[in-house]
Amino acid sequence: MRILHVFRTPVGGLFRHVRDAARGLSALGHDIGILCDSTTGGDMAVKLLAEVAPSCSLGVKRMPISRLPGMGDISGARQAMVYARRLKPDIIHCHGAKGGLYGRLAARMLGIPSVYTPHGGSLHYEWASPAGAVFLSAEKALAAIGGGIHFVCAFERDAFAAKIGLGRKRHAVIHNGLWPDEFTPAEPAADAADLLFLGDMRMLKGVDVLLAALASLNEQRRTTACLVGDGPDLEAFRAQAKTLGLSEVVRFPGRMGAREAFRLGRILVMPSRAESFPYVVLEACAAGVPLIASRVGGIPEVLDPGTLVPPGDVEALTQRIASAMADPQAVATSAQGTRERLRRDFGAQAMAQSILKFYGEIV
Repeated sequence: MRILHVFRTPVGGLFRHVRDAARGLSALGHDIGILCDSTTGGDMAVKLLAEVAPSCSLGVKRMPISRLPGMGDISGARQAMVYARRLKPDIIHCHGAKGGLYGRLAARMLGIPSVYTPHGGSLHYEWASPAGAVFLSAEKALAAIGGGIHFVCAFERDAFAAKIGLGRKRHAVIHNGLWPDEFTPAEPAADAADLLFLGDMRMLKGVDVLLAALASLNEQRRTTACLVGDGPDLEAFRAQAKTLGLSEVVRFPGRMGAREAFRLGRILVMPSRAESFPYVVLEACAAGVPLIASRVGGIPEVLDPGTLVPPGDVEALTQRIASAMADPQAVATSAQGTRERLRRDFGAQAMAQSILKFYGEIV
């Protein structure tokens, strides 16, 4: 089968999912192509695209794809169609809101099947907000196009059903997975911080909540944090840390790979206001890293309830962190149990096989 993956930004969990799918489907004997944005991702995107290129016999193509809707999307979708026509794919797998727009329209114009994976995206919005009305209206209009929808978690499926509607559309929940070599422990460095954050520097990720909790913790005992990542709100978080008097206990080393970052902290904290099914949760659990996260998205489908806190609740997050730091042995034992459960239930190759089976129901 010839499969083209279309998405916008070559960063984050969506990009990781595409790379895993490409690797797994290629190993099963299929021809894979990638089409994504050329203006984002920086050097890390170039590096990761080069790494996945051997699994992409149909090639890797980049073109400008803007984040926000606009008139450029008409010509962009047409460019995607022209590229797809040259590749002659049997199916186009569209990822995220913009990938869903470009890929589904291209497939429709070419008369070939398509599958759409939201990866959260527009589903983080509500109909009541102006931006939400725009994004969700676009989702609803496009929902009639394509052969099926692949969700990476049950939460995503339920959100889509509530906000857009599934109708009689074929759909499947197929969780993200990891490769066997990822289930190796990541030991913290000798100078590791007490707390670690890893992700995009955006308000959506709740970094401001973590900084507020860190300030409360430091009123009782010195607590350090390493906040790894980059994004549009990075400078706002730097300013908040300074205002809270945290300059000596928090550092921002920038973006880096997950395995490298895991050594920089002893407890990973994910205080997100919204998520779909973040890979970093799987990666951290596979590496045996203790984890505290918000009770949002598909995270409860992976983590034990005792590790979860309400999103945006500084006091609850502060108390949960303090409890974890007071009993590191119990936290380590819990992390080991979660690691073994993930090894059994969340495999990347099994994910690729399930995706392929779903394609077979559509093509």
